[in-house]
Amino acid sequence: MTQSAPTATPGKPARRRSRRSTWLRWLIHSHWMSSAISLVGMILFAFTGITLNHASQIETEPEITFAEAVLPDSIQQSLRRLTLSGNADLPTELTNWLSDEFEEPIDGRDADWTEDEIYVSMPGPGSDAWLAIDRTSGQVEFESTSRGWISYLNDLHKGRHTGAAWSWFIDIFSIATLVFCITGLLLLYERAKNRRLTWPLVALGLIAPWILIVLLVH
Repeated sequence: MTQSAPTATPGKPARRRSRRSTWLRWLIHSHWMSSAISLVGMILFAFTGITLNHASQIETEPEITFAEAVLPDSIQQSLRRLTLSGNADLPTELTNWLSDEFEEPIDGRDADWTEDEIYVSMPGPGSDAWLAIDRTSGQVEFESTSRGWISYLNDLHKGRHTGAAWSWFIDIFSIATLVFCITGLLLLYERAKNRRLTWPLVALGLIAPWILIVLLVH
C-alpha cells in the first residue's frame, strides 16, 4: 500500500510576500486613481495659489455694465398687491421677465422687500451685480461688475459665491487629494530603501514651512 506525499504548504515568508504584494498593488491602484481624479483640480488650485499670492501685483480693470428698464403694467399691478417684507422670493413672472430683459439668471436669488423697493444682490465668482425695483414707478436698475478671468479663478479657489455644486466638488477633490498624498507617502516608505534622499527631502518639506512661519511670518 503506497502513501501519497504530503502536500506542501506555503511557509510564513511566502505568505508575507503575498500580503506585501497585495498591499503594494492596492497602494499603487489607489494612488493612480486619486491622482487621475484630482489632477485637473490640483493644476487649477496650484495656479490660483500663485495668482492669489500675487493678487496685488496683477492689475485688472473692472468692467461695469449698467442698464435700466420699466416693468410691464401687469407685473407692476401684481407687485402692488403683494405685502411682502424682508427676505422673500420673487414671483415667477417677475423673475422670468428680469432674466430675459437683462440676460442674467435671476431665479433662486433672495430679494430684500421693503414698502418702496425690491433689492436683489447677485454676487458671483469674479463678479458682483445688483438689481433694484421701484415698486411705485416700476423702474428697474441693474448693474454688473466683472473683474476678469483671473479674479474668477481666484474666487473658484476660495469657493466664494460659487454655489452648492462647486462646494461639493471642493470636498470631493480634497478627499481625492488626501488619498493621493497619503498613498504617495506610503509608497515612499515602501521604496525608500533604494532612495537615500527620500526621508531627508520629506523632512525638508515638513520643516521648511515651520521655519518660515516661526522666523519670517508675522
